[in-house]
Amino acid sequence: MGILNATPDSFSDGGKFRTPSDAIAQAERMIANGVDMIDIGGESTRPGAEPVSLQEELDRVLPVIDALKDCGVALSIDTYKAETMRQALNAGVDCVNDVWALRQEGAVEAVIESDKDNPDKQCGIVLMHMQRDPQTMQFDPEYQDVIAEVKVFLQERASLLENQGVAKNRIAIDPGFGFGKSLEHNLKMLADFEQFSQLGYPVLAGISRKSMLGKLTGRDTNDRVAPSVAAAILAADRGARIIRVHDVQETVDSLKLWEAIQG
Repeated sequence: MGILNATPDSFSDGGKFRTPSDAIAQAERMIANGVDMIDIGGESTRPGAEPVSLQEELDRVLPVIDALKDCGVALSIDTYKAETMRQALNAGVDCVNDVWALRQEGAVEAVIESDKDNPDKQCGIVLMHMQRDPQTMQFDPEYQDVIAEVKVFLQERASLLENQGVAKNRIAIDPGFGFGKSLEHNLKMLADFEQFSQLGYPVLAGISRKSMLGKLTGRDTNDRVAPSVAAAILAADRGARIIRVHDVQETVDSLKLWEAIQG
């Protein structure tokens, strides 16, 4: 899953792909480098990020979706707003990736309504764990047992969808590296990543260029390609089935080697 931030303020590549033409050019580069899915976002959820209006988010993402809807790879919308989900799904995206795990008002209903309106194209759903919210999530996060607590939350959210008729094979889960977790919590989750697969859903690993890697290496955000690739391989080796990254070429090439020695 390649990250495409049509934002001015995302933590790593904010502003680089703000215009539709820049975002589309970046998508074309990712496709050439072997990406399987492009995750389009119009609002930063980095620690401390301020929310943007619905209209601003739509203005950022809809032109990109329209330009890429026939690009040959799956498209995902990275949003927590119900109306953005509705319009993105109507515009042709294949997946909803929500850092709030569909907890915002109307989000579950937006997915269910899309199923009814488009019975032949029911979207995938990625549910992520986050403690508190983007403004406060990194203010001294606390857990008794980070693995157990994240698993309970993700199971509850997935079960809620299944109880409303969403097929289990449409749901993926994301433990939410860096979303209300300390360095210790993040390292524990990566070390024991295989535990999340025990819930029976595909697991997404989103570690690319994150601050945990900067704390370990001392490297600036845009100089974290090597630890990002290493984290991707560690996660894949522990059961990750979706790897969300900025650096598609480097990650795809590394995963090819990893896949070649499996089995």
